[in-house]
Amino acid sequence: MGEARSAPTVGQIVLGMRLRDLREKAEVSYEQAAKALHVNQTTVRRMEKAEVGLKLPYVEKLLRTYGIPDEEVSSFLRLAEEANRPGWWHRFRDVLPDWFSLYVSLEGAASLIRAYEPHFVPGLLQTPEYARALLRVGFPHADDEEIERRVALRMERQQLLTNPEAPRLWAIVDETVLRRPVGDAEVMRGQVDRLVESLELPNVTLQVVPFSAGPHPGMFGPFQLFRFRVPELPDVVYSEGLTSASYLDERADVAAYLEALDRMGTQAVPAPRTEALLGDLRKEL
Repeated sequence: MGEARSAPTVGQIVLGMRLRDLREKAEVSYEQAAKALHVNQTTVRRMEKAEVGLKLPYVEKLLRTYGIPDEEVSSFLRLAEEANRPGWWHRFRDVLPDWFSLYVSLEGAASLIRAYEPHFVPGLLQTPEYARALLRVGFPHADDEEIERRVALRMERQQLLTNPEAPRLWAIVDETVLRRPVGDAEVMRGQVDRLVESLELPNVTLQVVPFSAGPHPGMFGPFQLFRFRVPELPDVVYSEGLTSASYLDERADVAAYLEALDRMGTQAVPAPRTEALLGDLRKEL
């Protein structure tokens, strides 16, 4: 049987999709694939959906059942072995909830991240001091060691923006984000400075929706949309609650969120004016 685990890596998701496509191309039914592995059909379905780990002997048996040439089998198995390796965030599993570990994996594989945040500065753009102040509120029963672990995780995620294959980050925030005090005035000044610095990165775009813009399509809550270089992966929308999260990839759902982002972008201050807006706010702190 495949190994169950908390959340799949993006690599496992992609390989699961490829296994499904190869099975369908070979016109092999779930029943026939399961018979080749001496398991039930549910196991094959879960492998294709990356709901269980990809055991290499099972993967090899399926590939040969589908008539895949030896050299392609070897290549696929190498990819599966690599996909099964824990991501860097595995080191933070003590403070990383199962439902968020998939988010970190998707974030790391994305070519484009579009985000809307009505409450706080997006995590990829936070300073350690700002993040620490937020986390103390979000985890009121956590001790100092746990808080610092969570801060370290957030800071390590930020290295993504300066990687050679860094994704494009296009974030839209409400004016509330910049007006709500998080920590003291020094923390807020440092955070505004950090946002100004981030605008120097060619892959970062930040827009602010002012109070004067009135109601807009994103007022229901924060969300992120991920787009990937890997053709098998559809766009994925992530929305988070207090104790869980949802991941949406149905075309109609994603299209609704894309439309909301586009409409908010027209209501927000144009991106070239963001730095001046932040500079004016900085003088008030």
